[in-house]
Amino acid sequence: MWQSLSKNAKIIIVTMTIFVGIILFSMFRDSSEMIDKRKAMNIINNQKIEKAFIAKPYLYIYTKEKTYKVPKEAVDLDKLFDKTIVEYKDDSSDDIDILMLIFMVGFTLYIISMIKENQRRENQFIDEQREEASNALSVQNILPQISRVNFSDVAGIEDVKEELEEIIDFLKNPDKYINFNVRLPKGVLLVGPPGVGKTLIAKAVAGEANVPFFYQSAASFVQIYVGMGAKRVSELFNRAKQMAPSIIFIDEIDAVGKSRGGFSNDERDATLNQLLTEMDGFEESSGVMVIAATNKIDVLDEALLRAGRFDRRVHISLPDFKERVCTLKLYLKDKNNSVDIDRVAQMTIGFNTAALETLVNEAALYALRKNKTIIENSDIEAVKDKVLLGKHKIQSFDEEEKKIQALYQSAKAVTASWLEIDYEKIGILSSNFIPKNSEILSKTALENELKVLLAGRVATQQAYGELFTNAKEDIKKAKILSQQIIEEFAMADEYFSSSVHIETLLHDATLEVKSLLSKLDIAVSRVRDYLLENETITPKETKKILDEIF
Repeated sequence: MWQSLSKNAKIIIVTMTIFVGIILFSMFRDSSEMIDKRKAMNIINNQKIEKAFIAKPYLYIYTKEKTYKVPKEAVDLDKLFDKTIVEYKDDSSDDIDILMLIFMVGFTLYIISMIKENQRRENQFIDEQREEASNALSVQNILPQISRVNFSDVAGIEDVKEELEEIIDFLKNPDKYINFNVRLPKGVLLVGPPGVGKTLIAKAVAGEANVPFFYQSAASFVQIYVGMGAKRVSELFNRAKQMAPSIIFIDEIDAVGKSRGGFSNDERDATLNQLLTEMDGFEESSGVMVIAATNKIDVLDEALLRAGRFDRRVHISLPDFKERVCTLKLYLKDKNNSVDIDRVAQMTIGFNTAALETLVNEAALYALRKNKTIIENSDIEAVKDKVLLGKHKIQSFDEEEKKIQALYQSAKAVTASWLEIDYEKIGILSSNFIPKNSEILSKTALENELKVLLAGRVATQQAYGELFTNAKEDIKKAKILSQQIIEEFAMADEYFSSSVHIETLLHDATLEVKSLLSKLDIAVSRVRDYLLENETITPKETKKILDEIF
């Protein structure tokens, strides 16, 4: 039974035993009978005294039968006792009691301190065991996915696939790049609007490379308690390194990667700092590739975008006509249908990949409700408005709006090519201009950018004699740029300028664009027709049209 007791219980039992023993010793140490002076005198005169001794404040009298004590002041020792039978002891009995009390108190405090220290060590040991178990469990809970998705499962985006081929080859054959002393980016940032398939693309990269795929939403890093998010980031990277080569995919990275400053969030900042530290901490040869996705690149912290972190950015735009055709073919491949895919692709301008998948699925459900065995165009048309006006609020144009928008964007494409403003491609729905890398820009270069922003508005106003709301975003950017040219860069004739100078700059730029487009009207018309048919155009294709005319 003694062995089954805890260490603290054993200490308490031993302490109590000693404590009781001390009390009993104190109680029974002095067993003498207390008597008064009269009885003491009677014993002294009538009984044989074996010995007597004085220990303040008592005289102890020993007879053959018993021991007595009487206050020593009550007896005249010189008169009554032979000096030889009286022993004098020092006054240490009181001191002994005091020392005994001090010992008891000190020993008790010592035992209590031992119990507390023992408890502290036990608690510390338990906490360490729990932390180790928690760390082991949390790392074990970070399980990778084995992606079964390949590029054949992702329709369109051929240009995106080409950019990611290097990453796939590196994950498959890292030695080839290491031996050639080539540094690949540690991170790839997928930038594009919601629903264009950023997560699917990352899974396809993992599937093509046949490596473990760690998916994590950045929002899940942000915890209630400060430090927990950073801990989870560290655990994620440790687990990925253990299973390298591997891919870490962080979705919606703007949830933790927003620019620091202003209204600070300690937990988010700590998580971001840990992410930056982890990306700095592993080598390109570690076999871990970090892919992140965002639709808000403008809010990301500069530290995330600098060289050595997410220094490769892949822009994914809404699918154009050809890409929508490929996507629809993919989603209809395993379904009985008689759908005119080209016609559906024409009527779904503005749909993202997720919306096209939803459209096909809703059409299949609609056909099933109608007891059909095949999906037809009428089923697609019946559910199109539901997809548009339901939870997927997607921009869409009717035929007339499509013509207006095609003219608007064609004017921007022609003006940009003529003024040598770089862009990746311009489509009916989007314009992907390449940011300037130069630290020093001329006034002419900035004014050319301003003219491109105004070109669409000018072209549609000249053609229709009317202004349209589709110019809203470009006009907003033009106002900001003109304000920078006049106020921030002080590129007016006067150093202290006013709003009049800004208005003059915009007015002059508009006149120059009108003059330029009047000379390029044939090119604008041809690019407009090209956009109506293909929905996007590259600088190379625009230049080809211009070269044919001039």
